[in-house]
Amino acid sequence: MFLTKSGISVTRVEASRLSGVDFDNLPFGAAFSDHMLFAEYRQGQWQEPAIVPYGPIPLPPSLSALHYGQSFFEGFKAFRQVDGGIALFRIRDNFARFNQSAARLAMPEIPASHFIEGIVELIRVDHEWVPRSKGASLYIRPLCFACDETLFVRPSNSYRFIVLTCPVGQYFAEPLRLLAEERYVRAFPGGTGATKAAGNYAGSLLAARLAQENGFHSVIWLDGMTHRFVEECGLMNIFFVVDGVAITPQVSGTILAGITRDSVIVLLREMRIEVMERPIALDEVAEAAKNQKLTEAFAVGTAATVAPIESIRYRDSDIRPAVRKESSLAARLLACLEAIRTGRQPDKYGWLLKV
Repeated sequence: MFLTKSGISVTRVEASRLSGVDFDNLPFGAAFSDHMLFAEYRQGQWQEPAIVPYGPIPLPPSLSALHYGQSFFEGFKAFRQVDGGIALFRIRDNFARFNQSAARLAMPEIPASHFIEGIVELIRVDHEWVPRSKGASLYIRPLCFACDETLFVRPSNSYRFIVLTCPVGQYFAEPLRLLAEERYVRAFPGGTGATKAAGNYAGSLLAARLAQENGFHSVIWLDGMTHRFVEECGLMNIFFVVDGVAITPQVSGTILAGITRDSVIVLLREMRIEVMERPIALDEVAEAAKNQKLTEAFAVGTAATVAPIESIRYRDSDIRPAVRKESSLAARLLACLEAIRTGRQPDKYGWLLKV
């Protein structure tokens, strides 16, 4: 064991698993790096974090998180730079959103010394796990969950904060085919839809599985009150390009404030493309497609970055944007983001944190 310059203790693995990973064929979230960051919250404060070997953690069956769902997470990436270095993309924004989720779920916020400094040290320890191949990156998953051993319904008094990482490749290999979901609902006003609560994702799985069984990649989530207005695309935010204007649902209590979404809005405005953040009904999208005004649609998120949409099944017909792959806006945005994240284009926005 040794201490980093920031005072975080590190216990290294006896033997690395790095040589067993095929970096040319990386599935998403299946090959985990050698180490993880770990910290406990007890007696009203966070204890000192530590970097330890990745592995199982013993949990009692009475753990309150298992019964009452007091659990949430974040997700972002580290990228290999053209000079061989490593940079984290918008970690400060993920840190802020992590604490917003904590506050909504009546859980303690975590200090930057644990989240930002701890993750930087974790990446330094596992720096060889950051892929060097084009389009690949190191996915970073911080999570926090309740640890009281009780069946009493209340916020826990103890928590665990863990960060694990995994090298990942491309999330989607082809344009998306989506199904408009009119039965199930992802989030309601006043709920937890704007957070990264674990329960949000559990509630989305059935609709996604049913859609996939019918040949679709995922679903388009509609609002819970009227089932008319588009909210999200599976686990991502969504954009429609209508008459040259990029339209995306405005962030609300039912829509996650995506960090990739915000990055895309910044880049679109730099490209002098008008962006409108407003409610958009799926009927409006269908009408725009019918009139040849819907030129493009794409989803954005950490895992896929920018994913073009091929079609949306809405009731008995398909909504098909007139996508030109080579010159599409989605392709330009993806290329621009990749250039910034890998250091091939100057980071004038302050989005990167060098490791």
